[in-house]
Amino acid sequence: MSQTYQMDAVEWLKSLDDSSIDLFITDPPYESLEKHRKIGTTTRLKESKASSNQWFNIFPNDRFEELFIEIFRVLKKGSHFYLFCDQETMFIAKPIAEKVGFKFWKPIVWDKCAIGMGYHYRARCEFILFFEKGKRKLNDLSVPDVLEYKRVWRGYPTEKPVELIEVLIKQSSSEKDVVVDSFFGSGSTLVAAKNLSREFLGCDISDSAHEHFNNRINK
Repeated sequence: MSQTYQMDAVEWLKSLDDSSIDLFITDPPYESLEKHRKIGTTTRLKESKASSNQWFNIFPNDRFEELFIEIFRVLKKGSHFYLFCDQETMFIAKPIAEKVGFKFWKPIVWDKCAIGMGYHYRARCEFILFFEKGKRKLNDLSVPDVLEYKRVWRGYPTEKPVELIEVLIKQSSSEKDVVVDSFFGSGSTLVAAKNLSREFLGCDISDSAHEHFNNRINK
């Protein structure tokens, strides 16, 4: 069943059946990155002198509601949704996700173990918003809400450590479950799902994402 698609994330989600997905993990190219790029605190967007990577257009904040409606619809009752975001986007995304029906539990902190770019208290962490549809227990209640994994250096833009994603998958799914990422980017979520004997479905509109993931999975 594992497969990838190249199209608009929301339009792709509309093609999936209701209550057909066990776990959703994703990291949209959020709108606040545009602001950070303009003041020189990130190289993650479309073009940068500091990066040879080509990055696709941002997913605007005003599309979050239609995205979350579709994510809520395709997830099974008794499932989890993890959204990677920065400290600005989390305040925008949380109330919209709650509006469409998700229960918000907490932000999980990803400690990257080294400081990054920035001016006021240089960034060392990123947030993962933890939502629930219905009711589902985590598989291991001893896991803390701060996860320490070194960031990926010189990888695909916004690439997440596979080991970090594996924690979320282990916590919120079982073998043979279907894990979905609608902005798969480097493909870390899909690789993590494969490593843990889960099926995956991934979508990304970017040519470079598909090229990068295909090279990665073929290795």
